[in-house]
Amino acid sequence: MRGLRIWAVSAAVAGSLAGTVLVPAPSFASRASGGSDAAEIVPTIRWAPCGDAGPDGADCAMITVPLDYGRPNGTKIKLALSRVQHKPGAKYQGVMLVNPGGPGASGLGLSGLGKYVPNGAGDGYDWIGFDPRGVGASVPSLNCIKDYFAGPRPEFVPTTPALEGTWLGLSAKYAKACGKAGGDLLRHLRTTDVARDMDQIRAALRVPTLNFYGFSYGTYLGQVYATLFPNRVRRMVLDSNVDPTRVFYQANLDQDVAFQRNMQVWWAWVAKYDSVYHLGTTEPAVEKAWYAEKEKLRTAPAGGVVGPDEWTDIFLSAGYYQSTWTSLGTLWSDFIANGDPKPAIKAFDAADTPTDDNGFAVYNAVQCSDAPWPLKWATWKRDNWRVYAKAPFETWGNAWFNAPCLFWPVKAGKAVDVNGSHVAPILLVGETLDAATPFTGSMEVRKRFPASRLLALPGGTSHAASLLGDRCEDGVIAAYLADGTLPARRSGNRPDATCAPQPVPVPDGAPSSTSAAVGESSRLRPGTAAVASPLHQWAHRRLR
Repeated sequence: MRGLRIWAVSAAVAGSLAGTVLVPAPSFASRASGGSDAAEIVPTIRWAPCGDAGPDGADCAMITVPLDYGRPNGTKIKLALSRVQHKPGAKYQGVMLVNPGGPGASGLGLSGLGKYVPNGAGDGYDWIGFDPRGVGASVPSLNCIKDYFAGPRPEFVPTTPALEGTWLGLSAKYAKACGKAGGDLLRHLRTTDVARDMDQIRAALRVPTLNFYGFSYGTYLGQVYATLFPNRVRRMVLDSNVDPTRVFYQANLDQDVAFQRNMQVWWAWVAKYDSVYHLGTTEPAVEKAWYAEKEKLRTAPAGGVVGPDEWTDIFLSAGYYQSTWTSLGTLWSDFIANGDPKPAIKAFDAADTPTDDNGFAVYNAVQCSDAPWPLKWATWKRDNWRVYAKAPFETWGNAWFNAPCLFWPVKAGKAVDVNGSHVAPILLVGETLDAATPFTGSMEVRKRFPASRLLALPGGTSHAASLLGDRCEDGVIAAYLADGTLPARRSGNRPDATCAPQPVPVPDGAPSSTSAAVGESSRLRPGTAAVASPLHQWAHRRLR
């Protein structure tokens, strides 16, 4: 599952956590209604300021949780938390735990999310970000081969037996390194473990229920938490929903097809603005030019770093967020014009963080052990060549991104049968052309949570893009967080309401005849369609 929303937190924040040590004061509490554990150890939290680099002046802390919830008195690990408290005078709404996705993404910066909820509807919550087990500032954190993504890498598309063998060898090497580095932790990194960590955070904060805001993979984490602890869910916003029936092998094949579509949407947009970018006047011409440049990099990587794989990774973000369209168009156009490799190298570094594999390591540790993967390479090979025939842009890059699962040293568990039949009303959000988490996932989750409401943004191609300034979408979220107000549940298999996404970006220097006026999003209206796509406003960092 290549797709998440990450809010950057500087190393200074993580560093400040080291001095914010939990004083363990375990106590035992009886099982709350809806829980699955016979007893829980309730940790004590000691908060201290994160420092100037912290999100919105947040406080930080570490809490201790069991490594293995089957042995609550056994080995312990520590989770890093950040907190922005509710505003004085606001009606207190409880704790809002936030997860950006991944899996493998740091969530410490998301404690600053509340200020982006319109109409002050986020002011009544204590917003809690956290680094899941194995991630970032949590202890221990997982790294396997830190420079695994350093470029140029062997070409993704295995056109020769030698390339295929090379990537299989690299994938096996990475899985073996994770087995050595992860130790006992590696056997306890399933989504169910993280969900139980969430409940430990709830217990440590001395609240009977949780509010939760999850993006991308974070929606699956929310689904699993709600399945395990249905009576501990107060309100949930799940943006860009993972389909729980396709975790995670099939989900990745679905992504390949969806990213191909979205890249063709972007190439058509570049063609529309040929007067700015000079890369071709039709979508096929621009697409051909993109692949031609990729081919040149095969024998002469830009700056000795950016080869065909890195070129693909740089431009993958165009399939995620329309906010990247103008900058990527400029990068490509300038590269053609002057050949300077430095901007491309910088873009690759931002896309893949090639000297730090923590996110990638945890991504594999969670996904490889969450649900079964095919154990025969022949199955992977057949399926990926089949998908590649119609979706060449990303298929093999995605295949090798997940190939460590073929050799993973921990046996995969059984996928969770997500069940929201006894969960309070929650809000689902999704853009209908989202590539990272195809919209069919939101429809599936709506079916499994009978009290839920689904807000769709028809025609939008951005991923996990709520609270980015779309007045209609953000207004629905604000109303729900303020007092639980939701659109009416509609009959049948369809969204309950729609909002028009924000308009596509228009590059500087575009002729007025090709520029669309940037207007406000539509008001909420049940069942109507929209065609515009959103403009991503906030800085983001992508974990593939």
